[in-house]
Amino acid sequence: MKKDVLINIKSVQSSEDDYDIIELFTTGQYYKRGGCFYISYEESESTGYEGSTTTLKVEPEKMVTLVRTGTANSQLIVERGVRHQCHYDVGYGDLLVGVQGSRIKSTLAEDGGNLEIKYSLDINSMYASENEMYIQIKESAPKQ
Repeated sequence: MKKDVLINIKSVQSSEDDYDIIELFTTGQYYKRGGCFYISYEESESTGYEGSTTTLKVEPEKMVTLVRTGTANSQLIVERGVRHQCHYDVGYGDLLVGVQGSRIKSTLAEDGGNLEIKYSLDINSMYASENEMYIQIKESAPKQ
């Protein structure tokens, strides 16, 4: 059963000469199917992907797949110890990026929880950045 949730996403990106932290608070849907947790939310103008829906499929401690559909279409697969080639829409075209996962830590349960992901990105086999995502899921208050 899908639940309405509050989602807090903190993203940290660092490269040789840059360091960015972005934090997003939004609402979305959360559910469990086939042993995997799913987190889904609508993108907004502030993220640059307005008109798109992002869904994270979390296979606990193993793999996280980010799928964005709508005005921007992307897929990133983060798997600890494995490098995946993925298509990522940056708003003005697709990039083929390598994604090397180094950490997936999940305390997700039926009522929410936390997810930590750490991965590196390369573009055309050239190092681009180290990335960390911290996602917190909380059930939203029931509508009255």
